[in-house]
Amino acid sequence: MLSLTRAPSSILHEVFGYEQFRGPQAAIVDHVIGGGDALVLMPTGGGKSLCYQIPAIARHRAGHGVAIVVSPLIALMHDQVGALHEAGVEAQFLNSTLSLEEAGAVERRMLRGDVTLIYAAPERVTTPRFLAQLDSLHERGKLSLFAIDEAHCVSQWGHDFRPEYRALTVLHERYASVPRIALTATADAITREDIVERLQLEQARQFVSSFDRPNIRYCLVEKNDATAQLLRFIEREHEGDAGIVYCQSRKRVEEIAQTLSRHDIQALPYHAGLDPQVRQTNQDRFLREDGIVMVATIAFGMGIDKPDVRFVAHLDMPKNIEGYYQETGRAGRDGLPADAWMAYGLNDVVNQRRMIDESPAGEDFKQVMRGKLDALLALAEATDCRRVRLLAYFGEASSPCGNCDNCLNPPKVWDGTDAARKLLSTIYRVQQQSGISFGAGHVMDILRGKKTEKVAQFGHERLSTFGIGAQFCEAQLRGVLRQLIAIGALAVDGQAFNTLKLTEGSRAVLKGETAVRLRESVSSPVATRRRSTSASKAAPAAAAAAGLTEQGQARFDALKAWRAEVAREHNLPAYVIFHDATLAAIAALSPTSLTDLQGISGIGAKKLEAYGQEVLRVVQQV
Repeated sequence: MLSLTRAPSSILHEVFGYEQFRGPQAAIVDHVIGGGDALVLMPTGGGKSLCYQIPAIARHRAGHGVAIVVSPLIALMHDQVGALHEAGVEAQFLNSTLSLEEAGAVERRMLRGDVTLIYAAPERVTTPRFLAQLDSLHERGKLSLFAIDEAHCVSQWGHDFRPEYRALTVLHERYASVPRIALTATADAITREDIVERLQLEQARQFVSSFDRPNIRYCLVEKNDATAQLLRFIEREHEGDAGIVYCQSRKRVEEIAQTLSRHDIQALPYHAGLDPQVRQTNQDRFLREDGIVMVATIAFGMGIDKPDVRFVAHLDMPKNIEGYYQETGRAGRDGLPADAWMAYGLNDVVNQRRMIDESPAGEDFKQVMRGKLDALLALAEATDCRRVRLLAYFGEASSPCGNCDNCLNPPKVWDGTDAARKLLSTIYRVQQQSGISFGAGHVMDILRGKKTEKVAQFGHERLSTFGIGAQFCEAQLRGVLRQLIAIGALAVDGQAFNTLKLTEGSRAVLKGETAVRLRESVSSPVATRRRSTSASKAAPAAAAAAGLTEQGQARFDALKAWRAEVAREHNLPAYVIFHDATLAAIAALSPTSLTDLQGISGIGAKKLEAYGQEVLRVVQQV
């Protein structure tokens, strides 16, 4: 029998070099080591991996055999296994990068019980061949646990639904006695319920951590030349920093990457249309080099463990808050200050709403998706604390954070009800007169009294609403239109060139029964944390080294250079060798012996043995 008295904490210290667990980690680890099932919701950077890695190590040492980790991405498997090897843990992956001979060798080691963790994709885990191997392990009592990472992928309500995850129900059906732990960083109540049902985790204990990432500052601005806005944001606040820029289309990704590169920002594109080798090379550079900005579609990011991403920017509105939270959570995994910046506009709302309405899904599904989009739009248009709104979506109460754009620069609010009624009246009269629908630009031209060629062509200057909204600027009207589409008081006809049409919900606004209140247009980011000239030119890791003396900074720089060489030799990201925070702690302490290094967070027994003398040599040479 496995003793739980000191095993988890001793593994944490001995293998991973940490003194104590964070948040609910200890309770989760104990529960899974004891054979219990668990559903873990923990924010990105909260330490989810340790919640199954430590139980896998403990149960393997106690004779329970191999842990199977279901992971959706090859890149994540490689880095996780590389990091475990660095910590002295026997881990392997099975994926398409291995030859038949290499895969066969891994499978034989797995069946002998020589491996602590095996990482594999859901498609492989559910094949007859792999299940037969699991049967063999299970019959011999050598199947220690299943860890299902990125568990939100199993839910049709999740932001990254993957049908292959549905087949994982077979794990409970065939191996009911083997503990399972499902983990995700993002799941609202409906997604959580779906995960429980689909993975048959009804009896599992649920561990829900705070979703708050206090080191991330949220800033959402209205689009007004989004490319120029992004450039200003990066140049003012993140010169030389690693970051991710999300765009909706592949073409936009290419354009933005080229534009940033022309402005001396190291930017690389990433999308599914690129040659696989180019995609992999770009991802490797992002993970292994400092200061790279990855411009990508949402095809990029899941499982990216790079700790020093200082900003995540969205140039297009995501589909829902879960997607937004998951993507922004890739910033600041090291706990140091980071930014989540988004530019959004009317076209984003129109496009997302149209994609929902035109999808072949059933009406129930569409209603849920509309509700999720509306929640994200409400976050974007909010005049109160962004963080309070974001956490409330996940069922967590909080108080104003003092670290989002609305807290730092409270926006002014105006009553858009009159403008909304005039817009809807204009749309109604245009359709009455012409028998066809028109787009947002033309409707706004009529309302503002602009005598364009199109207005003259259709005789719309004769409408009673022509010019009655001259006091409203285009930005104000676009904000009103966003709200009307979001609340269902307007619909977008994607079959007719994105034209606007009234809905049943229009009536309540026209009658004055529904008020429309909006934030005043703010179309450019406010530099609330603008860096000094000297800080902006500092190395990207300067945040981790803040507070070091001049000599300490020199030691830190020397350690970083040494780490880069080691990482290249091992073909791993530098942070897998040591995190910046560990190097900063070494630089501050200026150790002279291996004993001095033992107490530094992030230095386990294997790393002390592998790198201790070299670290001391580097420190003593400065």
